[in-house]
Amino acid sequence: MKNSHIYKLLVLGVSIAAISSCTDLVNEEKDSVVNPVVEGGFAPVNVPEALSSAYKDLSTYSDQAGIYALGEHTTAEMIPPTRGVDWGDNGVWRTLDAHTWDASHSYILSAWNALNQRAYKATEIIASNPSAVQKAEAQFIRAYNMFWVMDYWGVVPVREVTQGVNDLPKVLSRSDAFDYIVKDLTEALPNLPKAGPSATNGTANKAAANFLLAKLHLNKAVYKSATPAGPYTFDKADMDKVAGYVDAITADGYALEKDYFSTFSASAKTEPILLVLEGTAQNRWFMTLHYGQNPSGWNGFTTLADFYDTFEAKDSRIGAPAKKDGTQYSGIGLGFLIGPQYTDKGEAVIDTRTQKPLSFTRDVPLSGAATDKGIRVIKYHPANSGKYILMRYAEAYLMKAEAQLRGGNAAGALTTINTLRTTRGATTIASLTEANLFDEIGRELYWEGGKRTTEIRFSKFTTGQGASVKEAYTVLYPIPSAALVSNPNLVQNDGY
Repeated sequence: MKNSHIYKLLVLGVSIAAISSCTDLVNEEKDSVVNPVVEGGFAPVNVPEALSSAYKDLSTYSDQAGIYALGEHTTAEMIPPTRGVDWGDNGVWRTLDAHTWDASHSYILSAWNALNQRAYKATEIIASNPSAVQKAEAQFIRAYNMFWVMDYWGVVPVREVTQGVNDLPKVLSRSDAFDYIVKDLTEALPNLPKAGPSATNGTANKAAANFLLAKLHLNKAVYKSATPAGPYTFDKADMDKVAGYVDAITADGYALEKDYFSTFSASAKTEPILLVLEGTAQNRWFMTLHYGQNPSGWNGFTTLADFYDTFEAKDSRIGAPAKKDGTQYSGIGLGFLIGPQYTDKGEAVIDTRTQKPLSFTRDVPLSGAATDKGIRVIKYHPANSGKYILMRYAEAYLMKAEAQLRGGNAAGALTTINTLRTTRGATTIASLTEANLFDEIGRELYWEGGKRTTEIRFSKFTTGQGASVKEAYTVLYPIPSAALVSNPNLVQNDGY
């Protein structure tokens, strides 16, 4: 027997339909560690190798499909238009945008498999006599992966290494999963190393654990709710904890980056808490750039004009025009790319399919889109991209602002937000409401993978543009069909 048999029982349905090669950069997971079971017992892993593998596995979060797609394509700030036969892919993208997914959706299955497998691999490390620091790192990695399972599906399957391959994984409710994850992080925190901001922060540290604890308690009303779609009641004690966790991050030396887009470059200085050091952030520009640009993209995802219009012109987060100075990739601007597009030398990019100068439009349909339709988005620039960010200080800063507002300190929250807006070059605001706070979170964190979670917390997920199914049950994804077949302890979520 191999532990891969255990993985199959836990993550279930490992074979996934192939995705069109024109839209995919898939992590082949060559670094996964598979260990034999000795006479029905657990064979400890090589802890340093397994930890290294676990950190490399974080690269799955930088793919444009799977985990990222579930967090962004279902929201009102991204649309995956089909252009002729491009991006059709048997409807996997369109159904996410329209909220018409079902239990057979390939990205729902691939995300479920990836997250649960990685959580189990961390459990193997914890069971293999690691040092105190190594155990803390593994607990953080397990907590991080389990967090997304809990967030997306509302239940978490758990298998202990002492269980045989014929034992079914137990299933934690959302409330119990929350407690499990908080316990892991709380135990890990004292033994994790302190690390200040760095563009090479690729391993678990105190700030990363505090970040995840803040995120957990900010969303606790959602995760502990008897009705997944709310209404939610945010407890002041939880909001105070959020502020405390963020203050601990600040005390470790983190601060808002003065130059917004430098956050996503190799020269980032004050914001990076946790990054994916394996690989690059190239999926983020390939998935949006046009075929005729340099670098040539897949001509895929765009934002929506309604979201773009929430920015004022002086807000630095809206972007900057291309330099067009003849250097490599200088034809690509920053932020939102709209209107005429240029080569590195400043000449018009010609759309090879229409033979006309390329100019990105505000309008974009979900199906039958022309090659120029839609505003493109560049946060990681191909000329100076840093590593892919999983956690950064500005998100923690916004979590504190929201906690202040929900905890009754509206004046403090307003000051926090106006400090951020001033740093970004935007006009200060006179008052702060849930509505304009929601918009501010979007302006700061757009396309970073977590918009679905924010929309649900603000009760906006079922009302977004493009969603043809607006039923409350869609705040949770369906348990994949293959998982239900393999583990009778799982019960399908309501509505599916």
